[in-house]
Amino acid sequence: MNQIVSQSAATQRVYTSMDLFSGCGGLTKGFSWAGVKSIFASDIDENCEKTFKRNFPGTPFLCKDITLITKDEVDTLTGGVIPDMIIGGPPCQGFSLANKRRNQIADDPRNKLFYGFVKFINWYSPKAFVMENVKGLLSMQHGQVIQTIVDEFSNAGAFGYNVAYKVLTASDYGVPQNRERVILIGFRKDLAIVPQYPQPYSLEHKITVDEAIMDLPQIAAGEGSTMQTYPMESQNDYQRLMRQNSQYVFNHIAMNHTPRLIARFEAIQPGQNLLDVWDQHASYRRGAPGTISTVKFGQNNQRLFGNQPAPTIAASFQSNFVHPHLNRNFTAREGARLQSFPDDFIFEGMRTKMSWEKGLSQYQQIGNAVPVLLAKAIADTIVQQLNGK
Repeated sequence: MNQIVSQSAATQRVYTSMDLFSGCGGLTKGFSWAGVKSIFASDIDENCEKTFKRNFPGTPFLCKDITLITKDEVDTLTGGVIPDMIIGGPPCQGFSLANKRRNQIADDPRNKLFYGFVKFINWYSPKAFVMENVKGLLSMQHGQVIQTIVDEFSNAGAFGYNVAYKVLTASDYGVPQNRERVILIGFRKDLAIVPQYPQPYSLEHKITVDEAIMDLPQIAAGEGSTMQTYPMESQNDYQRLMRQNSQYVFNHIAMNHTPRLIARFEAIQPGQNLLDVWDQHASYRRGAPGTISTVKFGQNNQRLFGNQPAPTIAASFQSNFVHPHLNRNFTAREGARLQSFPDDFIFEGMRTKMSWEKGLSQYQQIGNAVPVLLAKAIADTIVQQLNGK
């Protein structure tokens, strides 16, 4: 794990980045660990803005719909600095119409967010870009969608880009989570660089859930506070990395659970979920206590194995997963550990939220983020390639 921290020491110059669809800042944090300086970030969510500003106070942030952002606005905030890299994860739902002509795809309102990302590349022609997306992007329309996206980037900016894409698994790069994501990397054609991807360095031993979180306070449902002390010394390199700049534990408050829900958790064994105990612990219909629900959700209340990496920590992980050893869901800080956010990265906004509440909760911000160590591995490789020119 010490190797993870030291790899960026050889950076020959400071490169700069703009982070679009930044969320709370997972990509930005990972790139900063690789020595890349963030000069601008943007997202439409106000709680993401609060979290980002808390953790990157020196980076100008614009909380606005990317389709409405103008170059003058960005240049005013950055002083007109041209970034070396543009990074982000724009949605691509509208590309299900990839069999249409290019101008029809561009006009589809569902694709305006993606073309907002392309707009920045056209404005600044950065040396490189990184785009993160879900694995399913590769199979949309039998591969037509990803090819359309590659074609767009190939002709973007003043020079066009050499583009590659690959599915990366976060646990291969020191993240205690088997999260798979498509990573597109592009280098400006005039640089004559063929995109490369980081070599996995966690193949022999992948960080497990227990190794990631068991040094945190072992609180029960409803317990915890905004700031706590560590109950023990770090037990491994991963914990030392997470704690290296923090004396306290933040965002570690367990949700309140009813006695009925705690009894359900007691019955669920590692690897099992709600369906395995449905006969004795079925869910009730919403608004009708005592009436068994006719809808069964297998993804709910899955107790994780402590001796394995976690599955994908999604935005809904507050209810998806049960702690390996305690009868409660994960706290925001435990989720952040599984996403490789260090303990000094503090999340703002409400911990959880109801469907009608505005903004992303801490859990949603964490689940939507790119794992920090995965982002760092990508950034390290890009920096190394740029330094080779």
